[in-house]
Amino acid sequence: MIITVNPTTEEPIAEYQPMTSGEIEEMLRSSHRDYCSWKNVSLQERSLLMRCLGGLMREQKESHAALISREMGKPFAQAVAEVVKSAWVCDFYADHAESFLKPEESELDGGVRGVVKFEPIGLVLGVMPWNFPFWQVLRFAAPAIMAGNGVIVKHSPNVTGSAIAIEELFREAGFPQHLYRTVHIAIEDVDSLTGFMINHPTVQGVSVTGSTAAGRAVAAKAGRALKRSVLELGGSDPYLVLDDADVPKAVEVCAAARLLNSGQSCIAAKRFIVHSSVIEEFESLLLKRMQSAVIGDPFDSSVEIGPMARNDLREQLHSQVSRTLLQGARLLCGGKIPAGKGFFYPPTLLSGVRKGMAAYSEETFGPVAALIEAADESEAIRMANDTPYGLGSAVFSGNIERALVVAEQLEAGNCFINSFVKSDPRLPFGGVKESGFGRELSREGIREFVNVKSHCYSIPPNDENPQ
Repeated sequence: MIITVNPTTEEPIAEYQPMTSGEIEEMLRSSHRDYCSWKNVSLQERSLLMRCLGGLMREQKESHAALISREMGKPFAQAVAEVVKSAWVCDFYADHAESFLKPEESELDGGVRGVVKFEPIGLVLGVMPWNFPFWQVLRFAAPAIMAGNGVIVKHSPNVTGSAIAIEELFREAGFPQHLYRTVHIAIEDVDSLTGFMINHPTVQGVSVTGSTAAGRAVAAKAGRALKRSVLELGGSDPYLVLDDADVPKAVEVCAAARLLNSGQSCIAAKRFIVHSSVIEEFESLLLKRMQSAVIGDPFDSSVEIGPMARNDLREQLHSQVSRTLLQGARLLCGGKIPAGKGFFYPPTLLSGVRKGMAAYSEETFGPVAALIEAADESEAIRMANDTPYGLGSAVFSGNIERALVVAEQLEAGNCFINSFVKSDPRLPFGGVKESGFGRELSREGIREFVNVKSHCYSIPPNDENPQ
């Protein structure tokens, strides 16, 4: 049985019956039948339904946000923003899919014409995380479906209610009944049944958002099955504060980047690498900001940080903090599990973090900031790249040209200047190294799960408009 639990109260929310392999087989067959019809639907018709989906999300944003807050503890205002952003990605692909998938023609040698077309491939399996239960799904599913594919989602068990709500939205918007489906799998069966779906002949692609360990496991199965995959995995994002930065502004941005979603984000700021000439001021201001952050019930409008999504995640984070302190770092605030109900963890600032410490080398998924001192710009760059991850990064400097030169040297899929990293439908999103491969969003995202097919033919003589 799958049981969802409210992380604020630790009380059960709902129970769901896991699916069997036979039920999943029937679902895949039904979804494939709907895909076979959907792939022939015009882009104009697909766009109408996708816009309707976005509209429904906006109309129902508060009820869906409340569900997100109950299931994984996100502060309610942030949950509303997540649903609205998910509607945006629907509108974006409704508006731009036709131009992104437009056939590309070229004249070759000897009167020969080439045409490159972008055609759907079948069902795409999405293995999705709990931390942005709507956004992570829609940013993958909207382009895949607009490209003419069908989608199957294996969502995280603790947000099963959100998973079902998204499926109901697709149906309410008028999409074919089985084109977008959700599978519910018991934790003990995830490995075998995920492998079963990846190996199924109807499934032609896999998109994974989650930990690096999860990405490795799924990518290995996809590789053996010769199925294409996109992996958006963990990160230990470095934020470089140079000696000419506006320190108060940098602190404001860095704190927001660390505390958003209670610190539970792959692209949250995790390592603050600060030039030695400004680190004292930065540390003092950041400490005040971390200490002032209000933690509590996510439905309280004054609350900035809700509970962590699960107790095991809190225990893991606390272990990383404890090991970092034993390795010689200094605790400036937080660092203790509070008494009482709820999986809360206080905003925590670790100073004097160095290479070899847990908070330096591991991804910390929660409201924990690691402060690292750099002697100069070159050392800051070296420290930023001294990680197996490469998802996001940021540079703070009063000189934009200098910041851009530094950004070019950072090994990451995203780098923002004087701002925090965020995904945007208009920009390709993804990482390098152990943060994954492939891209979501923008034109690149919709082209990940298509057959890029080349057509070639001779131009008939005296025929100015060959078909």
